[in-house]
Amino acid sequence: MASTPRNCSAINSNDRFLRWPEVKDRIGYSRSQVHSLVKKGGFPAPIKLGVRASAWLQSSIDEWISDRVVASEMRAEGQERAEP
Repeated sequence: MASTPRNCSAINSNDRFLRWPEVKDRIGYSRSQVHSLVKKGGFPAPIKLGVRASAWLQSSIDEWISDRVVASEMRAEGQERAEP
């Protein structure tokens, strides 16, 4: 019997797993860039599905993309304010 994770209530019932090709298409980074970011804590870690299979939750990728957009907008606003 599989154990239930403690934070399973945080998982959206409409969430789904994204395998590497889909993640790559959505973010445009190489596999090595993603693994480097995961090690630094700058990208969501994949979830092990089996011995040779990993995937990411769609919601975690969506959140990462949204965070990048917000950060970019904040930088752009800061640059605009700094200009005379």
